[in-house]
Amino acid sequence: MGVSIETSRLTLRPWREEDVEQLALGLNDLSLARWLAFVPHPYSTSHARGWIERCREISNASMRPPAYEFAIEIKPRPKVIGGVSLNKIDWNARTGGGGIWIANPFQGQGYGFEAFEAKIRFAFCELGLSKLVNGYFDGNERSWAMQRKLGYRRVAEVASRCMADGRHTTEHVTLLLRSDWENISKAAT
Repeated sequence: MGVSIETSRLTLRPWREEDVEQLALGLNDLSLARWLAFVPHPYSTSHARGWIERCREISNASMRPPAYEFAIEIKPRPKVIGGVSLNKIDWNARTGGGGIWIANPFQGQGYGFEAFEAKIRFAFCELGLSKLVNGYFDGNERSWAMQRKLGYRRVAEVASRCMADGRHTTEHVTLLLRSDWENISKAAT
């Protein structure tokens, strides 16, 4: 049950109970978790089970859920390598947000860009949203480079705290308008 998105190398699909080990393994890495606002460290299989149950409840809540939480599975061998969210959906304002993480062994291979771009396409083309608000912690230049390449622009800075390591930091808030994304998409073809 739930929405799945296919790309050339990935499947974005709902989280399943059998993903617990890969989810815990990926997010229990402090070098990754330090870039995510709401991931505790250490991250246990108990945390992973709770997350998967929460995702199941959200997706079953209504015909227009407030979030889509996807496991990122690499093809052709089905292995979960990360997660991508489309959350904080306001159906009336046609806005949403969300983030992404890719397990360290799979970083630097374009999987994050491919998954994030697929999420954006789904948000704008399938759901009819018009604006996405995201962000990144100060120092996470790889996230900013990916977002900038997809058409995001920085619109604000807010004080934030990372749950994994407890540090106080600055979150750079980013914005992508559907019209900006369409212009970049047209220029790329």
